[in-house]
Amino acid sequence: MDMERFHEMFLTESREHLQQMNELLPVLAQAPTDRKNIDALFRAVHSVKGMAASMGFAQTTALAHRLEDTMSSCRKSGELPTAILAPLQAGFDLLEGLLDDIAERRPERDIAAFAVDQPHSAPVVPAPATPVAAAASSDSPPPQTPGTLEVKVIFAADAAAPAARALLTLRELARLGKIVTSQPTEEELVRGAAAPELAVQLQSDQPPAQIQKKMQGMSDVEQVRVQKIDLPPAPPFVSRREDRVRSVRINTELLDRFIDLTGELITNRYILQTALREERWQDLRAGLDQQVRLINTLHHNVLRSRMVPLESITSRLPRLVRELCRTTDKKIALHLEGQEIELDRALIEGLADPLMHLVRNAIDHGIEARGEVRVRAWRELDQVLIEVADNGRGMDPAFISRRAVEKGLISPTQAKAMRPADALQLICFPGFSTAAQVTEISGRGVGMDVVKSAMENLGGVLAIDSAPGQGTRFRLKLPLSVAIINLLLVECAGHRIGIPFTRLLRAQEIDRSEISTRGRQAVATIGEEEVPLLSLRKILGLPAQAPGAAVPIVLTEARHRRVALVVDRLAGQRQAFVKTLGFPLDHLPGVSGATVLGDGSVIFIIDPQTLLDGRPSRPPGGKECGHELQPADGRAA
Repeated sequence: MDMERFHEMFLTESREHLQQMNELLPVLAQAPTDRKNIDALFRAVHSVKGMAASMGFAQTTALAHRLEDTMSSCRKSGELPTAILAPLQAGFDLLEGLLDDIAERRPERDIAAFAVDQPHSAPVVPAPATPVAAAASSDSPPPQTPGTLEVKVIFAADAAAPAARALLTLRELARLGKIVTSQPTEEELVRGAAAPELAVQLQSDQPPAQIQKKMQGMSDVEQVRVQKIDLPPAPPFVSRREDRVRSVRINTELLDRFIDLTGELITNRYILQTALREERWQDLRAGLDQQVRLINTLHHNVLRSRMVPLESITSRLPRLVRELCRTTDKKIALHLEGQEIELDRALIEGLADPLMHLVRNAIDHGIEARGEVRVRAWRELDQVLIEVADNGRGMDPAFISRRAVEKGLISPTQAKAMRPADALQLICFPGFSTAAQVTEISGRGVGMDVVKSAMENLGGVLAIDSAPGQGTRFRLKLPLSVAIINLLLVECAGHRIGIPFTRLLRAQEIDRSEISTRGRQAVATIGEEEVPLLSLRKILGLPAQAPGAAVPIVLTEARHRRVALVVDRLAGQRQAFVKTLGFPLDHLPGVSGATVLGDGSVIFIIDPQTLLDGRPSRPPGGKECGHELQPADGRAA
């Protein structure tokens, strides 16, 4: 039997059982005689053992068998002794490592060093040569694999954008086979590495002459050499992240709803075709209205199928807190609220590391000896807010400003004019820390640049609220989905552009008389704050346009301060389905995707923060609506 098709299902279900084990263990630590949870933990281990045995994963089976024997003894005694909590947790960690080995198609790691203090532990079984046990006779012929070729492509000396040309060539080779190695690598080429030539080891079943012909047909290619080499093919590789992203559990009721909707769409299609053929325009209009309703319902249900509860990542936090309490000798109470809130699975993937960073920082540098950390999630309209708060010592915005001046990140003039909320954002500079010394676990600010960057990549916003002696609150504001978002449409030089609502603080029109200058920088007072004005038209390199009396602006945040982007017109708002861009458009600074409007026109979606970070630090231009963001000391921001 071909067990390969069950590989992904095994990993998905085993990781669900492992998550349940990690959730039950701390509960049993507090209530060791809870028979219901003891039985549940036994069943989870037993299920993994049975699935691993059926798939032929010997080491995983042996480990699960040992853990099952331990839990069987606990069932008989009716109690889970404190002495076996640590060995059980070590077993769960080892099981997670074994699942990683299986996911990445590596041989299972040896479990001989692991032992649970039980008299009847299962024997260790040697790891099989392959992940799936198969009874193959010794005289069976080896499987046929593609040959390995060495491909060398030399580009013309006058080739325009050689890094981009080499990247296109590398991706064309990937369509002809499987790339084993390349020099330079794809990551180096994406970063713009010099590439006068490209050397690739390629597994392909196509003739070398055909590959050589295809490569020579590409522009800017001067010479191509292809030859066979004696290299064993690399094993198939599936990353752990890919396995998780591709798998999601869907309720059977939702699947039934998909079937019903498909049937209704097919029926309505015939109604529309008949009405059009017989020129029954009233029926055609009614059919189109019905089609719109069906598509809206289908869209809603498809989004539901991508939703994953926040619990899938917050369930790891109790164990993290226990380990940190043991390491730091502190007493911390963790409170979780709103774990049932659901987010798009892509957002869930990106949230795991930021949440752990925030909890680590709260315990190591927020709380001195005893306190609590609260992770709370709730919905507001089409957004989800996640708050990580501690009741520790808090942070002093004035102290943070002084440290930033000492490190040369801002000028004394900027520090004096900075609001407390903006000063707190300074901890997101890479390497910045308010701690007197950085520990091995964290430093306030160590990892905060990762959190800030992750939020921006997910289309979210990070807000920080803290004061000395009043604890610290980190608030993450995220869209429910990364595919469907609300956009503000603006116009610049006749081009419509979309800006996600999550990147907006305000959109309004101001009178031209309200604009003044500070040196070369145009500014305007919005609310009680003086905000620099930046021309979006100039940033995008679009032609100039005669200014009007009213100046439309979009207030956003960039480089840890508020800025106002000047546009030609505010063109309304729209809910849009975002399409990712392919190479080379996906490397344009600040462009996060595109969408198609109802009239068929394609508009680009920009991220103001990354757009401003990606532009030159000292662009040319005058001071009309400030093309430059110029701090008080004259340095480029």
